[in-house]
Amino acid sequence: MAWNEPGGNDRDPWSGGGKDQGPPDLDEVVKKLQEKMGGLFGGKRGGGSGRGSGSMPGGNSKLIMILVAVVIVVLLAIKGFYIVQPAERGVVQRFGAFHTVTSPGPHFLIPFIDKVTIINVDQVNKFGHRAQMLTRDENIVDITLTVQYRVQDAANFLFRDADPVKTIYNAVESALREVTGKSTLDEIITQNRSAIAAMVKQDTQKLLNSYQTGLVVTNINIQGAKPPEEVKDAFDDATRAMADKERVQNQAEAYANDIVPRARGAAARQIENAKAYTAKVVSEAKGESKRFLELYSAYSRAPEVTRERLYLETMQEVLSETGKVVLDVKEGSGNVTFLPLDKMIRPATAGTVKALPGYESLQAESAAQKVVEEAARNLERKRNVDRARRNR
Repeated sequence: MAWNEPGGNDRDPWSGGGKDQGPPDLDEVVKKLQEKMGGLFGGKRGGGSGRGSGSMPGGNSKLIMILVAVVIVVLLAIKGFYIVQPAERGVVQRFGAFHTVTSPGPHFLIPFIDKVTIINVDQVNKFGHRAQMLTRDENIVDITLTVQYRVQDAANFLFRDADPVKTIYNAVESALREVTGKSTLDEIITQNRSAIAAMVKQDTQKLLNSYQTGLVVTNINIQGAKPPEEVKDAFDDATRAMADKERVQNQAEAYANDIVPRARGAAARQIENAKAYTAKVVSEAKGESKRFLELYSAYSRAPEVTRERLYLETMQEVLSETGKVVLDVKEGSGNVTFLPLDKMIRPATAGTVKALPGYESLQAESAAQKVVEEAARNLERKRNVDRARRNR
């Protein structure tokens, strides 16, 4: 017969209880649990019945709760504290939705509620792209370029586009196809690579802004652009011709830079010489004019004396270079005797033609006489002009 069936005397196998057995007392269970926990943390237990006067179940419970609270706070602080580096931005989500973007520095979030994603906004990423494009003049060109970009808006980069990297790749290809279609093959290969790269960068950035990808293109460099193999030789010749053209232009510019300054220097030197010659001629003319006026003044006062002085000065100037001595033997005789001292000192060589006696002196005298007469005529003419002016 089972212990709890009728007639079993309500005797269970664990206790000696009889008719008074009932459900356990809840307060008693709590007290026993507190005593056991207190024992684990160093609390005192009484002897005998387990409820001695040395046990403090209420105080141990409060201490446990304080310790648990402190541990929870420390864990939350460790879990919620984070630092954003200078080159980074922190994108905070609260309950899965975008909340804010944090700047560099220490920050705190609510654990299990907030989530932060760190994005590097200074790191420059790059990728290469190669494609064959159709030009405006219906030629095919093979273009190879590199694209450099970085994150500008961390929030848009995370939430606005599912795959921003793929978007920028497609945007570059679209912009390159559009710009290539507006250019000729010769422009792309030999002339305007930098301009074409700038236009591709501008169009790519417009597309990225319209999609709100949060990316910015920092640089696009066209590394290579070549025509199809069928016409490669012809375009190589054109490239060499362009290089020769640039070389000749550089040589011409170097020659111009060398010859023009020298020509300017020579011109400046000639101008200075002309100015000096002008000043010299003017000074000489002024001196001659002053001397003539002084001579005219003397001639006006004593015409005969002045004429005689002019004659003597002229004869002195003419005969000083003849190397002969002139003697005025007899005044009024009309004959002038001269001594050829140069021939007396240096013997005449064979074949030397001897001048007739008196020829050189007569020739010099005739020349001097002409000079004196011309000067006298000029002075007389000046004198007559002044006299006519006074009579008026």
